[in-house]
Amino acid sequence: MSTTVLFVDDEANVLSGLRRMLRGQRNHWNMHFANGGVEALELLEKCPVDVIVSDMRMPGIDGAELLTRVSKQYPNTVRLILSGQSDQEKIFRAIGPAHQFMSKPCDPDVLIKTIERACHLHERLEDKALQELIAKIDGLPSLPQVYTDLVTELNSQDASVDKVAEIIGRDLGMTSKVLHLVNSSFFGIPQRVTCVKHAASMLGLSIIRPLTLSVSAFSQYKDPGVRGYSLEREIEHGLSVGVSARQIASSRTSDPTFVDDAFLAGMLHDIGKLILAVHCTKSLQEAIDTSQTKHVPLWKAELEVLGTTHAAIGAHLLELWGLPNPIVEAVAFHHQPELSMHDEFTPLAAVYVSNFCESELQPDRNPDEFAVSYIQRLSLSEQVELCRANRILEPKS
Repeated sequence: MSTTVLFVDDEANVLSGLRRMLRGQRNHWNMHFANGGVEALELLEKCPVDVIVSDMRMPGIDGAELLTRVSKQYPNTVRLILSGQSDQEKIFRAIGPAHQFMSKPCDPDVLIKTIERACHLHERLEDKALQELIAKIDGLPSLPQVYTDLVTELNSQDASVDKVAEIIGRDLGMTSKVLHLVNSSFFGIPQRVTCVKHAASMLGLSIIRPLTLSVSAFSQYKDPGVRGYSLEREIEHGLSVGVSARQIASSRTSDPTFVDDAFLAGMLHDIGKLILAVHCTKSLQEAIDTSQTKHVPLWKAELEVLGTTHAAIGAHLLELWGLPNPIVEAVAFHHQPELSMHDEFTPLAAVYVSNFCESELQPDRNPDEFAVSYIQRLSLSEQVELCRANRILEPKS
């Protein structure tokens, strides 16, 4: 069954260029082209599509409004932005109606691969067992408002450390937890930090933002009391993986968005366990017991008990929150990176290496089999060895 893709732009010459550029995909995709948001919505009423690729800046209904409407009316449609830079786009790269952004001009191979990978990820998250489990869960957590406020503030023209500290400081409990993590050994700050403003100045806003999301996401719950699961330990494990993934990413790229995505994905990679611990307590307990009895990784025991995994559940939640596809993908495949469609270094690679090496150090965890072919294909052997040796990776200049 072919994939149906809708391209939307208000410039006719751009649409013509896309037609020419993608002529070779005609045997694989059923393609439609709409001149602007109004025409796109009219077409969607007549013909459901698998993927919509829209420009951001368009008169009348712009890309943000169009994809917001699509997300509500056609939630199973994969939503991508193909656009130039804009202030609004910076916000929607962090949260919003688009699963992923691509910049103009876009290489045809990059465009094709991005669409194919987005569809592949979406199909994985539409797995029947996962959807049946999600349907039984009442009240999945919503994206914390503090994170939305932070993203908006950090992308404003007059963003400041003072304003960021004020936003975080509205919640005393979260402020305390952020400071606790900032003062942990993971960041190696030589002096004790006693206020969020100081923390933001020392670490940088690019670290404070994802740190705040992780803290606020987990702090919505109390420890559920599952034997073999500790909320405090999971938060620390996520922070350890996130910091290490950030270092690995910095060793391979100077792209700040990439590095930030690796950090955030590492911090949230196991959030699906929390969802299971709170909403499917007995099933998680059975999976933990099965893992220990049969000496298999927890995700394999989850498959046996639940038919799905904490990785898929966590990715589903982050997709609902509107986090970018590279983060969702890293969470979805952090135990099975070979199932992704990547032949290049991505946040998934950084998170996989970091999590694998971290898990090797924990005697109560049954580690995964090493994804040798994936490591070799992406030339990650050096990162694995350095991570195992717990050495700090030097950022790429």
